[in-house]
Amino acid sequence: MRNKLIALSVSLLLSGSLLAQGYQFTEVKKNPITPVKNQANSGTCWSYSAMGFLESELIRMGKGEHDLSEMYNVRRNYKDKGDKYVRLHGMLNFAQGGSFADVIETIDEYGLMPEEAYKGLNYGLDKNNHGEVEGVLGSIVKSVVENNNKTLTPVWGKGFDAVLDAYFGEVPANFTYNGKTYTPQAWAKELGLTASNYVSLTSFTHQPFYKGFALEIPDNWRWSKSYNLPIDEMMKTIDYALENGYTVAWASDVSEIGFTRDGLAVMPDETSAENVGSDQAHWLGLSQRDKDAALKKKVSEGPVKEKVITQEMRQLAYDNYQTTDDHGMLIYGIAKDQNGTKYYMVKNSWGEAGKYKGLWYASEAFVKYKTMSVVIHKDAIPSDINKKIEF
Repeated sequence: MRNKLIALSVSLLLSGSLLAQGYQFTEVKKNPITPVKNQANSGTCWSYSAMGFLESELIRMGKGEHDLSEMYNVRRNYKDKGDKYVRLHGMLNFAQGGSFADVIETIDEYGLMPEEAYKGLNYGLDKNNHGEVEGVLGSIVKSVVENNNKTLTPVWGKGFDAVLDAYFGEVPANFTYNGKTYTPQAWAKELGLTASNYVSLTSFTHQPFYKGFALEIPDNWRWSKSYNLPIDEMMKTIDYALENGYTVAWASDVSEIGFTRDGLAVMPDETSAENVGSDQAHWLGLSQRDKDAALKKKVSEGPVKEKVITQEMRQLAYDNYQTTDDHGMLIYGIAKDQNGTKYYMVKNSWGEAGKYKGLWYASEAFVKYKTMSVVIHKDAIPSDINKKIEF
């Protein structure tokens, strides 16, 4: 009896140890990134992730580490968005959100500024808070569109600019950085960053593969093109880029149960007995809220059985609004968990949040299912895939 009790105790200890292990990640490939930043109370992940992407590009190019100003680009894009909103009689999404194109496609025209030269915090706070400025700017363009004068005044744009200057600060014609004076355009040129070096990729079946199209999401207000690849080729391209020293700007849906606030992004299979338990009748009798809670708990405990993702599943989720353009992040590496499952290492812009201090681990299934688009350097596309794309 004593030996049985000892054996049982050892078994329980081992079981508890395994449960306590949670997720154990081993790095496979890790590319350089700059420190995690905090977008705070602003819907500007698109600028933070795209600037993080460019900062990693500069490291890869041997240009050193630089802290690029996200708010310089945000201020410029608010102006462009306001102009387009008025030209389209208000038939455009005017909000804090945006796309990677708002950064990448404007490099040549607007250039870049370092954070030390333009912080965009001119309203008495030390962190972004854009609720008020969005409301004020939105009320201006809506009033312009809805006015009863039948024609627009020539000065509404000046009023709009004045609000931008009040909240973000006036944009200097030039700035001094590391002992030299630049315009934003001259600095971007010296850094070797140009829009033509980058390409946006996506994967959906409602448009032809290998051709470019404007991804139909509200925040793509520039109507910028992404090139359409079959999902397996898009995933191959992501892997090829990472393995060859490039990082990947990643636009994704983060509203899933498996995207936790503790640094994980997985796609649990709610039909798997491994996840829901052996009592299927009990599981089926639960409310959706209780099912979600049970799956969240399961995800938090350690690796779970995930869905097998297909091209058809991606399209259906997009068509049904189950996959939406929620958040921009930066994929910078590849890792594996204790079961050998592949994950992508992700830099977020929510400050040093979660278990991994602002970094996330997104499973291959999650990225395959929930990616809206990615931006990469054009040289990071495998040659066999590159030949198929009709640029």
